[in-house]
Amino acid sequence: QVQLVESGGGLMQPGGSLRLSCAASVLTLNYYTIAWFRQAPGKEREGISCISRLDGRTYYADSVKGRFTISRDKTKSTVYLQMDNLKPEDTAVYYCAITSRVYGTYCVTAGYDYWGQGTQVTVSS
Repeated sequence: QVQLVESGGGLMQPGGSLRLSCAASVLTLNYYTIAWFRQAPGKEREGISCISRLDGRTYYADSVKGRFTISRDKTKSTVYLQMDNLKPEDTAVYYCAITSRVYGTYCVTAGYDYWGQGTQVTVSS
């Protein structure tokens, strides 16, 4: 059973930065499509970023494009989400997810098999 553990959430002022980490219990992330999702209170879960298993390309939802950066450390089987210029509307529980399925440009909205427990991010002054 694959396990994912997120960390790095917390309280940040608008305009600040946070980096989320997601440690995966797999030998390598090379064979997985990887994504970050978030869910704000009263809202549906939103896919915000992903890395394609096909070619390593990254994709972002319009709501975070230009502010968030997804990356992975292959040697540590860890995925990161660097969040800059945070806004109050970024407040949500953030989840990482992976799947062995192959997705292309639609990996932000596709289905995933393994999920972390989530980490809370609150952006407020």
